[in-house]
Amino acid sequence: MKEAFIYDAIRSPRTKAKDSGGLHDLTPQELLKQLYEHLRQRTDLNPDLIGEIILGCVTQHGEQAGNIAKTSALYAGLPSHIGGMTVSRFCSSGIDAISLAALKIGAGHEQAVIAGGVEMMSRVPMLSDKARAFIDPAFAAQCQMLMMGSGADLIASLYDVSRGQADAIALQSQQRAARARDEGYFASIVPLQNPDKNLTVTRDECIRGDMTIEQLAGLPAAFAELGTKGVDQAQLAGHPQLEAISHIHTAGNSPAMCDGAAVLLIGDAALANTLGRKPRGRILGAATASTDPLQVLTGCVSATERLLQEQGIGADQVDLFELHEAFAATTIKAQRDLGISEDKLNVNGGVIALGHPMGATGAMMAGTLLDELERRELRTGVVAASGAAGSGSALLIETV
Repeated sequence: MKEAFIYDAIRSPRTKAKDSGGLHDLTPQELLKQLYEHLRQRTDLNPDLIGEIILGCVTQHGEQAGNIAKTSALYAGLPSHIGGMTVSRFCSSGIDAISLAALKIGAGHEQAVIAGGVEMMSRVPMLSDKARAFIDPAFAAQCQMLMMGSGADLIASLYDVSRGQADAIALQSQQRAARARDEGYFASIVPLQNPDKNLTVTRDECIRGDMTIEQLAGLPAAFAELGTKGVDQAQLAGHPQLEAISHIHTAGNSPAMCDGAAVLLIGDAALANTLGRKPRGRILGAATASTDPLQVLTGCVSATERLLQEQGIGADQVDLFELHEAFAATTIKAQRDLGISEDKLNVNGGVIALGHPMGATGAMMAGTLLDELERRELRTGVVAASGAAGSGSALLIETV
């Protein structure tokens, strides 16, 4: 098997999933076209070398339907020989796109693959595809498919996570993200043009660095009412050791919905000579996992555990972790279960502060991790994300 290298990783700013958001006026194809061009200019990549584009996208509906990986390549005017594949493993889709690209490179099927993800949540709202597993209660119960916030509250109940602890995680995420934004740590962001608003979008919009713990404490529980409609009953039946579900998650300690996209150039070792530049990173390993669907969001931890075990290393041997901050309780569970010190985990904030453009998040996190490893002159990092139904994916990368 050949080694797979990361030659560059770029992303859009994350903007609010509202009509007023900086990227809202761009279709997903228009957004990706600009990213493809930035990647070409930054790497001097001849588009004829690209064999495939693989993108994660969760809500493949409307403007995001019809294999957006392929249609965005055609819309951008890229050569017609480039294949396109759109993947969904819920919110870990961007990581799986990178893993699939690495497999194609490793098998010698391609020399260069663009991998990443896209989600324009202001234009294609979450659940607008009307998936039966989420909108038909009887069918959802048969499949054990619960909404993400309900799973987060169950995790809080099982791990005895208090509302105060959850809010503290959210506040730390906001503060770290604000500092990283202001200090220019998010080097993977590229400026994007929104001609409809006459804007050049350069910064993440969802961060609230002025948030206080008192403001967080004043927010109502977001998923308690959903619990009364049979969700609590199903979770308690599956976990009889619990007497009740603790509804601690609010809009403040949950991921923010937003718009965004990210792309990485993945290639083999020979591509370095063709481009006349060294790669930035090497993909050392990948893992996927699925666990208790009632907890919904624990796959990130399970995938990371599997990855570390397969690589024969412990968390103390990894320099930085970029883990999907899918609700505050899941972050606390990850830190406890994996034994990650606070100074290694999501050091520049997570999706509670930055925002969570579902199919793009994993690829964005990979770029953020690579940026920070380079900035600190460190070597190894793990990026991992949870999807729905207990699924999760993880990657181990090192700087070159």
